[in-house]
Amino acid sequence: MDKSTGKITIKNNEGNQIECDVLFTFDDEATKNSYIVFTDNTLDESGNIKVYANTFDPEGKTDDLGEIKTEKEWQIIENLLASLQEKIGEAENGSKSGEETI
Repeated sequence: MDKSTGKITIKNNEGNQIECDVLFTFDDEATKNSYIVFTDNTLDESGNIKVYANTFDPEGKTDDLGEIKTEKEWQIIENLLASLQEKIGEAENGSKSGEETI
């Protein structure tokens, strides 16, 4: 992961390298893992931007991304994404009406 650009390069299932934008990273105390959430900026069938998540080594000892193994981990990530989407929606609605959201 290149922290200066907010980009990572991954290999897809066909072995092609794809540059992705890092949306955010976070550590979870309960699972003791670090997570990276990113997008390749492609759209799904509904027109939504595809978002991916993996575990990663924040110390950079390995560039390999790990898989999310449990339903609990997915729930943590999905809840965080839903919360962020809600905050973005609130900020967009506030700015459209001339209000500022801090």
